[in-house]
Amino acid sequence: MKNNKLVIYIGLLAVGLLLGWLLFGGSSKKEAEHDHNDVTETNQMWTCSMHPQIMQPEPGDCPICGMDLIPAESGSDGLLADQFKLTENAMALANIQTTLVGKGNVDGATLKLSGKIAENEESNAVQVSYFSGRIERLNISFTGEKVSKGQLLATIYSPELYAAQQELITAASLKETQPALYKAVRNKLKLWKLSENQINQIEETGKVKENFPVYATVSGTVSEKLVEQGDYVKQGQPLLKIANLNTVWANFDVYENQIDYFKIGQEVVVTTNAYDNKEFKGKVDFINPVLNTKTRTVTLRVVLNNNEDIFKPGMFVTANIDGMKNESKEVLTIPASAVLWTGERSVVYLKTNPDQPVFEIREVKLGNQIGNEYEVLEGLFIGNEIVTNGTFTVDAAAQLQGKKSMMNKGGGKTTIGHEGHLGMDSNASKKENNYANNNARLTVPEKFQEQLKVVYDDYINLKDALVKEDSKNTSVNATSLLNNLSKVDMKLLSDNNAHTHWMSLVSDIKSSATSISKTSDIKGQRDHFKHLSSHLINAVQLFGVKEKVYVEFCPMADNNNGAYWLSKEEKVINPYFGSAMLTCGEVKQIIE
Repeated sequence: MKNNKLVIYIGLLAVGLLLGWLLFGGSSKKEAEHDHNDVTETNQMWTCSMHPQIMQPEPGDCPICGMDLIPAESGSDGLLADQFKLTENAMALANIQTTLVGKGNVDGATLKLSGKIAENEESNAVQVSYFSGRIERLNISFTGEKVSKGQLLATIYSPELYAAQQELITAASLKETQPALYKAVRNKLKLWKLSENQINQIEETGKVKENFPVYATVSGTVSEKLVEQGDYVKQGQPLLKIANLNTVWANFDVYENQIDYFKIGQEVVVTTNAYDNKEFKGKVDFINPVLNTKTRTVTLRVVLNNNEDIFKPGMFVTANIDGMKNESKEVLTIPASAVLWTGERSVVYLKTNPDQPVFEIREVKLGNQIGNEYEVLEGLFIGNEIVTNGTFTVDAAAQLQGKKSMMNKGGGKTTIGHEGHLGMDSNASKKENNYANNNARLTVPEKFQEQLKVVYDDYINLKDALVKEDSKNTSVNATSLLNNLSKVDMKLLSDNNAHTHWMSLVSDIKSSATSISKTSDIKGQRDHFKHLSSHLINAVQLFGVKEKVYVEFCPMADNNNGAYWLSKEEKVINPYFGSAMLTCGEVKQIIE
């Protein structure tokens, strides 16, 4: 009996333990899972869309700007330390395009140079006065007037010449007894460019002329009037500059790494916007042996026939030079649009995964530029896939995700500093977060875009004034920009994200434009223009202006750190150097 009861007790105990485990074990597991989820949730970090360096373990307000914090991205998706990923939507909206690197045969390629028409100095002449006196009559009315050799230019009253004529008349009566004196007086008049006929006429008539004519010694076009009627002039003083425009010079800037492609006598095809469908042939006449240390270029001169008066001094022209050759014949080349410069380094962005938009920066060593291609000496291999359009946007994404970038060799969000992307300060760079982190253009009303375009047009006028080195109009256009900026209606932005970004950008645009408007120093204006361009680039990328916009870059601006600007045309006209280096730079991105 005892044994039976013992078995029964043991059985009941086992059943009780089983029931207890079934009833409470599952809930314990659920509780553990719940606790685990709580831990996971507590691992969620929160950041500010405007200040991504802010990281907090719970939601709240940004300690810098007071905005609501948003969930921070977590996980690396299996990417390496220097890699980052964009969305397919971002690739499409930013028009990011890639190209496979391959060997290109540069033999026979065409190299394009930009230049300007100038007067042929070998054919120019300065018309001078050969005696002192007062200009009684000036027969040239305006600059640009054409003159022919022997044409009457002016008449001059000269007391010295008046006295010399009287000496001639006196000496003529003594020529038999004092032939040496007579000859000396005649030679004196010849030195003043009086002809034999004029001297003989004075001698024969015995009459002194009060006013003497000045005749053109060459044919051409008056390029400059140096005197006016009634002016007193000295012997040898210039009266007019006369240019013979039957031939003109086309002066082109050639970078030092392109010099070995040119030689005297080489044929060049020249085109100009004034005559879209015409080509003009000329030959290289001169290559300056001295390098311009500021622009790192030499001047290449082409002589052009201008009998039909087609070319005007100051006109922009383009030279197309065919048959560029390289000793290696076959070289590794990449499009120029793929390259970003820091002043010291040349970098490209490599697409590391052919199936996913994963990128990383790659430093390259470049050779000569031939046409729109660069030779690659080190850093890339055949088959590599690189970004060739939208490189600027990819670089902004790298910076804002804390990866290595153009101006940030070490990576990290908080180390961008003043020499960040596009020469911006750190705050300006971080304010690109929508375009770089969210990877999409914001959707805004057309009316807002139209108002932004008015500001953009003022910016273009300001840029054009800098090209002309016109500090006064630069200030005027900066003031106009500020006025139209105040008219942009933020209430049109119903999207909170768009509203926040515009509020941030408008303060930076206002600050830079105000600085430009308050200074008359062209160098100072260009320094502020660098920052204004950075903010406008961000604004145009984020909101759009319903117009194709070109983002252009000069690697030598900002003390060789490089600087960007916006343009309505593809042709590069550099606002950072003006006439000193007008065509330095290239298009880095097209914002559709």
